[in-house]
Amino acid sequence: MTALQPARPGRPPEPALDRIPFPVVDEISRHCLREEEPETVHIEVHLPRQPDPARLRAAFDEALRRHPRILVREAPGPWYRRRYEWELTGTPDVDPVRFPEPGPGALKRARARALAEAPPLSVSPPVRLEVVRPSSTGSSCVLLLTLNHTALDGPACLRVLATAAELYGGAAVSPTSPVRNPVGSTGRPGPPPPGRAGGPARPARVAPATNARGSAGGNGLLLAELPVPRRPAGAGYTVNDQLLVTTCLMIARWNRLHDAPPRPMRITMPVDDRPRGAEMPIGNGTRLVEVGFGAQECAPEPGPEALAALLHRTAERTRALKSAPRPQLGHAAALLTAPALPVGMRAALTRGLRRAAAPWTSTTLLSNIGRIPYPLDFAEAGRAEAVWFSAPAAMPRGLTVTTASTGGRLHVALRWSRALLDDAAGQRLCDFFTEYLAVMAALPADSGGDGS
Repeated sequence: MTALQPARPGRPPEPALDRIPFPVVDEISRHCLREEEPETVHIEVHLPRQPDPARLRAAFDEALRRHPRILVREAPGPWYRRRYEWELTGTPDVDPVRFPEPGPGALKRARARALAEAPPLSVSPPVRLEVVRPSSTGSSCVLLLTLNHTALDGPACLRVLATAAELYGGAAVSPTSPVRNPVGSTGRPGPPPPGRAGGPARPARVAPATNARGSAGGNGLLLAELPVPRRPAGAGYTVNDQLLVTTCLMIARWNRLHDAPPRPMRITMPVDDRPRGAEMPIGNGTRLVEVGFGAQECAPEPGPEALAALLHRTAERTRALKSAPRPQLGHAAALLTAPALPVGMRAALTRGLRRAAAPWTSTTLLSNIGRIPYPLDFAEAGRAEAVWFSAPAAMPRGLTVTTASTGGRLHVALRWSRALLDDAAGQRLCDFFTEYLAVMAALPADSGGDGS
């Protein structure tokens, strides 16, 4: 019988893991991480009843395994390496599902954690699922997901949750129409992108609130449920175009009230061309385009005909931008992430260029997820009644608007940097957004002409 040998001191070697170089979006995000404003995306799925904890945990764990690209952690390495890399772990390092104490204030606390505490990149998966019971006696439940935006985006995480719902309910779930993001490319060639409205001038910034805390860290959040805006039959614009114009009018009015001089406005808009089925690539899969508005297009307050014309011009711009081929973050970002220099040097260069380019950063970001393409049916716990998303709101933009629709209702999230705005300012901006969206829905069918 062979004698047992004493174990060697130190940690045993781990098996070699598959590695993936960081894509452009992940690397730029990794370079610019700031502890004061974590790069988190928050997703809220409201269910009428509570799912069984053991079944939900098992379904979510299996969903992670069926989408192995979500089971990643950042591989360690020296500063002089040429690439950041993801390690594909195959299994979770930690249990990502939590069940916080139910009762009044539970949802508020979970939202605060979603804005302030990013899942670490050093542990797989970089996502957290909290099963929140807003009342210790009520039947409703909220599935609140927090993901580290350096690793993946909201639509990808929603796809994983849809797989978990399929596994939980035991029935196959196929995405319903539309199977692509409504702001995705049509796949048809379009006209060349129009010149940027207002020329190369610096875009407008969101005016700071009088009571904002200046250097204060963290994000604030406000959620609203509104009607999906009506469009006249045969209208040449989309709901996404209506949301872009609404966002532009909201900020223009806020800035006028704070005596900010009129400037051209640029709104960053994610475009997602990925399919929504089980084959959807997981990660950061959107590309960003900027929709321009001239300084005079949103000021003074446009009447119905001017508003309809602005909608048609916006539709022309977005169609051209969506059809034009472009790297995810543009050509400059692709150049910055080329592995010609050690990653530590590229990080310092990227941060310096970002600070220098801050005055030319777009005014805000509007992320329209569109109609949720999955039923998110959790069997006895019911189907999702509402789904909210919110995107990070780091300075210098300091404000993001994220929208999604479920059951004919538009779910709007305004998220802001507390260095720029306070809670009262967020409520005021939401009131403006609600007002302008109602104006958009009330446009007569024959207004707008040819949009020229």
